[in-house]
Amino acid sequence: MPNVRIPTLSSLLRVLAASAIFLATGALHAQALPPGVRLGMTADELQAALPAAERVHRPQRLTGGLLGSWRAAPVEMAGLVFEPTFFFAASELRRVEYVATAQSAPDSGASAFGQLVQWGRGVFGNELASRDPGSAYAAWTSGDTDVYVQQISDPRRASVRLVYKARQLRDGSEL
Repeated sequence: MPNVRIPTLSSLLRVLAASAIFLATGALHAQALPPGVRLGMTADELQAALPAAERVHRPQRLTGGLLGSWRAAPVEMAGLVFEPTFFFAASELRRVEYVATAQSAPDSGASAFGQLVQWGRGVFGNELASRDPGSAYAAWTSGDTDVYVQQISDPRRASVRLVYKARQLRDGSEL
């Protein structure tokens, strides 16, 4: 009879834990805002925290007066390369977007989206989620910050987006 070793439950659990850590590290290293960066800071403070940040020549405009006027070096997370853009309104950082195109990914970014959702659950708890045939969305609230991950799966414009934004509370009379 050949010498067959049957793995114990504890060794199986160690292997599973190591595998989970290995898979999660691709999603974990860049989701937090860069060191020294916080919502509410000024452009000068952003530049001091991220000396390599560059002004955007043609800033993207969003509702609420948001202007995507600064960007930083691309970062890899969850197997995709994300480009960070910093949005200001009233001279304060109000939104940070990490966007990756996923047209060349065989799953249109679904795996990266799943890894980022797992990361979000670990950091913020259960998400508020929605899914339709062309996109998926998961959101969390942490203090005065809203965080969400979005996947667009249309092959012509497939992308994954991770967003930190200042929470805006409105009372019922504003709706």
